Amino acid sequence: MTGAMSDMPKHFEPIEPALPEPSGRGNVHLHEERNRLLSGLVLTAGAGLLIALPFALQAGAEFFLPLTAALVIAITLVPFLEWLERRHMPSALAAFTALGSFLVIANSAIVLIIVPASDWVRLLPSRMGQIKTNLAPIIDAYAQLQNFSDELVRKVVAGPVSVAARTASFDPPRSLFQFVATAAPAVLIQTLFAILVIYFFLSGWTSLRRETIRSRESFAGAMAIARVIQNVVDATSRYVLTIAMINLMLGAAVALALTVLGMPSALMWGGIVALLNFVPYFGPIVAAMLLGLGGLMSFNDVGTALMPAVIQISLHLVEANVLTPVVLGGRLRMNPLLILVSLTFWLWIWGTIGALLAVPILIIIRTVLAAAGKPDIAGFLFEAGTLTTHHRAPRADNLDEPGKDS
Repeated sequence: MTGAMSDMPKHFEPIEPALPEPSGRGNVHLHEERNRLLSGLVLTAGAGLLIALPFALQAGAEFFLPLTAALVIAITLVPFLEWLERRHMPSALAAFTALGSFLVIANSAIVLIIVPASDWVRLLPSRMGQIKTNLAPIIDAYAQLQNFSDELVRKVVAGPVSVAARTASFDPPRSLFQFVATAAPAVLIQTLFAILVIYFFLSGWTSLRRETIRSRESFAGAMAIARVIQNVVDATSRYVLTIAMINLMLGAAVALALTVLGMPSALMWGGIVALLNFVPYFGPIVAAMLLGLGGLMSFNDVGTALMPAVIQISLHLVEANVLTPVVLGGRLRMNPLLILVSLTFWLWIWGTIGALLAVPILIIIRTVLAAAGKPDIAGFLFEAGTLTTHHRAPRADNLDEPGKDS
């Protein structure tokens, strides 16, 4: 026992327990760390969802494309539906009337554009010789400036045209209903699905909006959701209807000018110009190329043959730089870069129909974000430690005097 006691050091200092930090400051640090972890998890999950969303939309195009198109069309028809309901028409009948009006317009567009266009496609192989004859001066001038392309130009100009192999006869659809009836089963199902979505959305719109507003717990929340719904409807319908009227005027002007020029199927070309003008940037370019091809098929000299494209480009420049800014004003003007990115994105996802829906989808997203507020990206990468909570910055006098208690 004595030996064991002698082995212990004679002088030792007792270990003082560490003083705990003030409870308030420790809780704040712990709360910030938890918020940073939560922010990281939310940011990671959001980034993964954002990356996977385009591929999910592309893979599920058979479902998402008709659904999105139907919702955009239905939102555009809401003001007409509400106008009918204000005249004491039942919701179901008002929805049927609005849907029927849209189908009549769509059927008229099919008859005006698709039927004559199918005849032009059938005539294209037989007019290849005339197209090459009209293009011969341009091709010769290009060949003189570009010596390395002589062989390619000679093959294009002198190559035989096999008309018999390309003149397969087909019966073009004469109406929207015939187009749907003769389409593939998948297209038929998607079209019927879109029509049903439009009808049920419109027939239940009033009750759906009322229940959505009443489901909010506070009056401020109810007013906010009502304002968001109204802004989305107003912005989308105003844009689509205004652009439709502008494009209709542009198509009518092009058709009138082509009639004076003596080009066949002037109404069809005006309808094509009006339809393609819904696609910003790329639509007018495609319309000019098609009109150039149609002019080469219709006239014998290259100057007159290129006049339809020149007319379309000239009228489009007037529409884009004068008419549209005056009519739309500053309320619906958007950043051209956003329009280009949205157009390219939806063109990649859903093709031509996606390009037609690009601007309305962008308007809906922008309207919702403007009403709901811009999201805080994880407290701007964890600077505030949380997605929505911002801590009060230190006072300036505390920064100047670190030892001074706050």
